[in-house]
Amino acid sequence: MAVLVPIFLLTDYLRYKPVLLLQGLSYVSVWLLLLLGTSVLHMQFLEFFYAITMAARIAYSSYIFSLVKPERYQRMASYSRAAVLLGVFSSSVLGQLLVTVGGVSFRLLNYISLGCLLFSLVLALFLKRPKRSLFFNRSEPGSHGASPSEVDRMHPGPRPPALRKLSPGPAAWRDCVLVRMLRELGANLRVPQLRLWTIWWVLNSTGYYLIMYYVHILWTVVHPTSVYNGAADATSTLLSAITAFAAGFVNIRWALWAKLVIAAVTAAQAGLVFLLYSTKSIWLCYVAFVLFRGFYQFLVPIATFQIASSLSKELCALVFGVNTLLATILNTAITLIVSDKRGLGLPVHSQFLVYFVYFLVLSAAYLGAGLRDLWHFQRGRHQPLPLSQELRSPLEEKAAQALNTQDGDRHSLHPEAPPLTSEDIPWTSGPASREQSQQPEAKA
Repeated sequence: MAVLVPIFLLTDYLRYKPVLLLQGLSYVSVWLLLLLGTSVLHMQFLEFFYAITMAARIAYSSYIFSLVKPERYQRMASYSRAAVLLGVFSSSVLGQLLVTVGGVSFRLLNYISLGCLLFSLVLALFLKRPKRSLFFNRSEPGSHGASPSEVDRMHPGPRPPALRKLSPGPAAWRDCVLVRMLRELGANLRVPQLRLWTIWWVLNSTGYYLIMYYVHILWTVVHPTSVYNGAADATSTLLSAITAFAAGFVNIRWALWAKLVIAAVTAAQAGLVFLLYSTKSIWLCYVAFVLFRGFYQFLVPIATFQIASSLSKELCALVFGVNTLLATILNTAITLIVSDKRGLGLPVHSQFLVYFVYFLVLSAAYLGAGLRDLWHFQRGRHQPLPLSQELRSPLEEKAAQALNTQDGDRHSLHPEAPPLTSEDIPWTSGPASREQSQQPEAKA
């Protein structure tokens, strides 16, 4: 948790690739210490490098969207998530076969893992590095060979000299990096879809990892001599990869149905957690765990796509980092209250009852919000959008609003500011998109 904030700040400052290389180096360091470490200090360094590795995952989650156009975000999110899960499944099965059938020692297995990590580090050297940065690496107008920041692209036009430089004075604090970050984050959180999926990410990720942390302890209590725990993990990973891949092909009107879909999935997870709490059969525990994990991994690519499509590319690292940080803080707080001896110190079965209530409350909240939105829509308070607008991503809707604002401000506040062009907004398709973006204004 301590390294999350520096990592998502460095992700923007260094523009992805160095952070991805740092992740690779940290992972290699973890395995070297695992193989060669002999003291407690070595294990402490191992934990430190492992924390860097886990925190740097946000760089990969953000970088992947810089490679494709916004209309491909949903497929890219599902493909990347499925690839990660298939990698985990393949390594689990291959490791099990090498140990049980090939008689390979665990030390040799760790050397094979180290070789794979070194190969992935070499691959990271050939990744393309973006030229723009959102909050750092901002160039002055007229400088040669530098690209403007994403914020400058979203707000084109001449800017007063006082806002271009960090000169001493009352306005200087407004342009500092931290203030710009908070201002941009607050502005983007006004988008309803971004706010919904951000809340889902924080709350449901917390519940998911609480189950993942303590389910093996529950299995030990239910059936102390079971030898199929690894098979259950592998099966759940395979199902998660399948559901994550399938999520890329789900095509519904998320602005209307997202809350109801989340409510249905969360309610199913609550039922599965209750089954884990109440059953005495280890096989039912396995089935409940496999389905629980599959439901969560189905929504992860959709949440990633919805968040990424609501943001500029360079802002993704900040939002993913903040989401992960908030989920980690909430996870730590619940663990201290429910599981730790300094809190309630509940036994594992009672913990799962608490987690069942947690998911049940979440599903009820999502269901109430979704039914309210559906009722408002059916009552005619929200007019149905044309098909061309209904299929647009949240970022495209944001671009349409920017066009309307630019057209109004050009004749009043900033007559000298040039209009937005297709280079500023690469997903517009020309005059047709401009006319569609002006339809709400004409109706008003």
